[in-house]
Amino acid sequence: MKYNFVYDKSGREEFLEGTFIGRSEDRANPKNDGNWGDCGGGKVYLRRVQASDFYVEPFLRDNQKPHVDDTAAKRTAPTVKKTPLKTIPTTRTNVLSRPPVHHTTTLRKKPVVKPNTIPIDDSAKETKVNSVVNIPLTKKIITPDILKTRENELAKTITVNTENVTIRLYDNGEIDGDSISVFVDNKLTLSHRGLSTVPITLSLKFDENDDEHEVIMVAENLGRIPPNTSLMIIDAGDKRYKVQITSTEQKNALVRFKYEKPSQ
Repeated sequence: MKYNFVYDKSGREEFLEGTFIGRSEDRANPKNDGNWGDCGGGKVYLRRVQASDFYVEPFLRDNQKPHVDDTAAKRTAPTVKKTPLKTIPTTRTNVLSRPPVHHTTTLRKKPVVKPNTIPIDDSAKETKVNSVVNIPLTKKIITPDILKTRENELAKTITVNTENVTIRLYDNGEIDGDSISVFVDNKLTLSHRGLSTVPITLSLKFDENDDEHEVIMVAENLGRIPPNTSLMIIDAGDKRYKVQITSTEQKNALVRFKYEKPSQ
């Protein structure tokens, strides 16, 4: 077999991706072996991580502790004689019993005040019921719980110099039923979308006042072959970037984009 690999690295993961071809073999007459490619070929995809992506159960962590043989220590440990504790006689003191004192406390009820409501006159109840003062609220982005309970691991930081960026997401490897949700700047943009050979597409807009975006991929399931893997293709002007994405039930994948205005 003859292999042709391309090496790539994304975060803590390493990848080998390429093709192979073979040739027929004449074991009786090795000089008559065929040409490369006449015995077929195909694609090869290898992925390696330095640490497992899966959660280690407590009983497995306990079994990983080194076993200490304390047999010898038990044989050589000196025997310590236990001295019984002396009991001290207790002396009872006669205490005069007193009748219980009952305290009566009167609780004062505080008036119930409804927030943001205008007090109204009883005579105007029919015309002014439910009158409420509208208080303007400050715009605030609330971080979803799934981004708090899972680790958001940075896969890559990409600097672009174009205002419009297009992102396409594919299933990386065998189509095994992976599905993801995508958050852009903590806002849910795509929900429970299945990964396949047909891309999931989204766009980012940059300018001098909005020069950074964070895209987070959340695994909704792990498919038939864990973990959840996807391939991100980024088109930024005349440049193209490729990022290998891995997400699990314990961690999300984060890709950070930064915009730099092109020099004149």
